[in-house]
Amino acid sequence: MRDFIAVEDRALLERHGLADFDALWALKLEAVDEPNTERGGWSSVYRLDLGEAAYYLKRQSNHLTRDLAHPFGEPTFAREFRNIQRYRRLAIPALEAAFYGQRRQPGEHRAVLLTRALDGWRDLDWYLDQWAQLPDAQRTAILEACGGLARRLHQAGQMHGCFYPKHIFLRATGAAFETRLIDLEKTRPLLLGRRDRLKDLEPLLRRARVWGDVELRRLLGAYLGGTGEVHDWLRRLARRRRDKEARR
Repeated sequence: MRDFIAVEDRALLERHGLADFDALWALKLEAVDEPNTERGGWSSVYRLDLGEAAYYLKRQSNHLTRDLAHPFGEPTFAREFRNIQRYRRLAIPALEAAFYGQRRQPGEHRAVLLTRALDGWRDLDWYLDQWAQLPDAQRTAILEACGGLARRLHQAGQMHGCFYPKHIFLRATGAAFETRLIDLEKTRPLLLGRRDRLKDLEPLLRRARVWGDVELRRLLGAYLGGTGEVHDWLRRLARRRRDKEARR
C-alpha cells in the first residue's frame, strides 16, 4: 500500500517537514494514554498541534490483526484507515484521515495513522453526564441527531460494531447538532438485516442509561424515519439487553 496524504493536509504537513512516514514515526511526542499491548506489539496515540490545525498521531509496531485475506497479519490501523475512506465515499460523517503509511522491516511491521482532531466537538458521554441539566430542546436535538446518524450509517449498508456514546461526537450548529463517528476498526457491512441493526444499536441504548422511554422513542423515531415500528423495535432492543445482561 502506498502512503496516503490527504490533499487538504499536504501543504501544512510539508511546511512542517512531516509529509512522510519516517518523519512522523520519529517525531517526539508525549502519548495521551497508555500504550495498547493486547496483540503482542504496541499501539499509541499522540496529539499533534501544528498551529492552525490539530491532529491525533497513532503509531503501532507489530500490532496486527489476521483474517482470510491477511493470514500473516496486517496492522490494525490498515483496517481502520480503509474504513475511514469507505465512510468518506459513502458520505457517513466520521473522523478524517490526513496520512496513512506502513513499513515492514526485519521482525517488525510498523504503521502510522494521522487523523484530524475533532476540536470543538464533544462525545455523547459528555452530554449524558449532564443530561438532567440540558434544556428540553437540546435533548431533543441530540436524540434526533444520534438517531439520524444511525439511520444514515445503516442505510449505507454499514455496521459500526462499537456504537457507544464515547464514539459518537456532536457539535452544535444553531438549534441542531452535527455528528461524527470515530473508532471504525470493527466496522463491517450489514449482512443480517434487522438483526445486525439491532445488534449495532443495543450497546448505545444500554450505555445511555439516563434515557427513559420517551427519549428512546424519539431516537428510534428519527432512526426509523417516522414509521410505526418504534414499539416493536423498543421491545426487541429490550429483549436483547436482557439477554446480554443475563449472560454476564
